[in-house]
Amino acid sequence: MLTIIYRAVASVLLVLPLSVNALTVDDWFEDFKRSATDEELYSFLYALPKGGDLHNHLTGSNFSEWWYELATHPEQNGGYRYYTRVTIENCAQYGSDMFGFSPYLMYFRNIQESGFNQLSDCEKSEYKRLEDLTEQEKDGWLNSLRLDKSHESRDEFFQTHWQRLNDLTANPHLVAQTLYLNMQAFAREGVTYLESIQGMRGFKKPDGSEYDPDTVADIFRDRLNQADARQTGVTVRLQYYLLRFIPNAEEDLAWIYHFVDRHRDLFVGINMVGREDNDKGYPLRFLPVLRSLRQKIPTIPLAIHAGEVDEPNHHVRDTLLLGASRIGHGVNLISDPDTLLMMRNSEYLVEINLISNLLLQYVNDFSEHPFPEYLRLGIPVALSTDDRGMWDSNLTDEYFVAVKEFNLSWRELVSLGRNSLRFSFLDDASKADLLDEYEQRVGKFSKAFQRKGLPALQGTTPVSYGFSCRYYSVCLQP
Repeated sequence: MLTIIYRAVASVLLVLPLSVNALTVDDWFEDFKRSATDEELYSFLYALPKGGDLHNHLTGSNFSEWWYELATHPEQNGGYRYYTRVTIENCAQYGSDMFGFSPYLMYFRNIQESGFNQLSDCEKSEYKRLEDLTEQEKDGWLNSLRLDKSHESRDEFFQTHWQRLNDLTANPHLVAQTLYLNMQAFAREGVTYLESIQGMRGFKKPDGSEYDPDTVADIFRDRLNQADARQTGVTVRLQYYLLRFIPNAEEDLAWIYHFVDRHRDLFVGINMVGREDNDKGYPLRFLPVLRSLRQKIPTIPLAIHAGEVDEPNHHVRDTLLLGASRIGHGVNLISDPDTLLMMRNSEYLVEINLISNLLLQYVNDFSEHPFPEYLRLGIPVALSTDDRGMWDSNLTDEYFVAVKEFNLSWRELVSLGRNSLRFSFLDDASKADLLDEYEQRVGKFSKAFQRKGLPALQGTTPVSYGFSCRYYSVCLQP
């Protein structure tokens, strides 16, 4: 009931004419934007209460330095040791597996010790233990997991980053620890909710044998229940991902649906991921199996990638037909006027990933992005980070781009944080609590800033990463 009330109030606020008080609120923000340096605007947005991040791939959200620190310390990662390829001696006579997930001609591909021990002597000569890398090799390793070069784009991202990580993503203790590191970092940015996309299969023990998915879920639960994780103040839930273009994706979806149904305390939804320019993952492929599953299993929310493609198509519409209530990216929704009209002032949210869409060249520059059109047409939107570790960015960067490139008003800015909680898949009681907390926090923040100005930000130490430094020369370090 509380969630319904919040939605009704928020909808009214978005359409009512601005009162004198509201104009005053926007006026102070407009004055600040006109006078602020980029560093001051960034610091303001870093301190701003932000609500949640609803589109967050866990293994893509980890900074290179986190991966290296955990991978080189067995006492922190569950007792694993790792090797990475630093030379190519043409030992293998193959190019890649059938899906292209394991290309041979790739530097800095990581394997755990049990896999290294099974290699031929020639193949072993290509690898080094991560701890033994030279400084130059370490720099190369760290950069190999970032999309930080002008010539790098979606092929580098889809075809190399995940394949390089390889066995690092198969250690449940390490990945669960990165979830905690994300909670810490997001808390510093004013985020109170994280809905991360993560699976529970394919995890390996140090000896190479496989973990049972239920055991992996317990490892994540245990990490989230530890005192340091709770002390971050960030509420975490997971979405289980389906790789949409694999041959057995329908059977995979059925397995995931049943797994999520058994673990509803940890998982709140399902997300279809993967390159949309691979036509084998087209949305309507999954309509029959979803209809069959819904005959037997209570509702499981769907937040599905759609519209992250160059060509105009009806994938956003088809994704809504599957039952999705949140659309990831939605870049080409702008080319489907019927669906665009249907989504105005609706209960469908578009998860906006500005930096991802730029770096993967779904837009050539931010002026081409449809985000402001969606926002100002009344389509519910929220900002999210997608794979921020690989972009070398954070949620503040998304807010900074939105304000700087599209001149957001204070009311528009606050609506983004509100939507990120209002459209979460949390239970109603938890959602209402986070919404109430958000309104109080953002109200307190605005009053303090109107009263004190920039001194109100004292006590906050803004941190920026490579993206804002490269694109905007905002390079803030603690």
